[in-house]
Amino acid sequence: MPGNRTKAKVTAALAVAVLALTLGGCSMETTSPAAARSHPTSDARPPSAAGVDCGRAKCIALTFDAGPGKDTAQLLDTLKERKVHATFFLLGKNHVLKHPDLVRRMADEGHEVANHTWSHRRLDELSSDGIREELSRTQEAIAKITGRRPTLMRPPQGRISDDVTKVSRELGLAQILWSATAKDFSTTDSELIKSRIIDRAGRDGIILLHDIYDGTVPAVPGIIDELKKRGYTFVTVPQLLAPGKANPGEVYRP
Repeated sequence: MPGNRTKAKVTAALAVAVLALTLGGCSMETTSPAAARSHPTSDARPPSAAGVDCGRAKCIALTFDAGPGKDTAQLLDTLKERKVHATFFLLGKNHVLKHPDLVRRMADEGHEVANHTWSHRRLDELSSDGIREELSRTQEAIAKITGRRPTLMRPPQGRISDDVTKVSRELGLAQILWSATAKDFSTTDSELIKSRIIDRAGRDGIILLHDIYDGTVPAVPGIIDELKKRGYTFVTVPQLLAPGKANPGEVYRP
């Protein structure tokens, strides 16, 4: 057991280090939610249509990667009970194809359904054709279920390159990163997951969680309740950017 815990800690530390290098050392520009809101496009939804004005409200976006999974129905129940809409970055292979009913339910209940690639391969290591296949297959799978192609994607591990940006733009996908994560791949402790998110939460934040790990979904009610007590309004990523709009190919990060 000590060996497994040590390995998990090392894995988590490496993941954080890699992400810092990827994002910090990348010359690619990112756009903050506030900057997006200050440049509305002619066809963007006004804040009133989004249901909340995040230029005034203390907004935060709850996002989930790599599902749907066995606990996603429970998560959707929690979100419905608490009247919270989230953004789901879905994997195509073994997830969207395996759980079309959950994908359909996400869309029907007002959540934003987005793209997290077909098989979670690092996009920066693929050719343009490989990137295109990873993203387009998931686009088509989701569209077949919901009738709508996603407009948002999240690159696995936050890995971005010029080719990833080019293909994302071609497919009509904006790239969405994050500001707070619980590293829930490294623990099943729901209280720890909750405290990590609460500690890292901030206005205009984008929370990254995974509904495929055992400790995550049980942590969500406490996360929502505590952040609501602190005055946060939960929104989807498009609502966070309104009256701006996520432009294809652009990288968004708080």
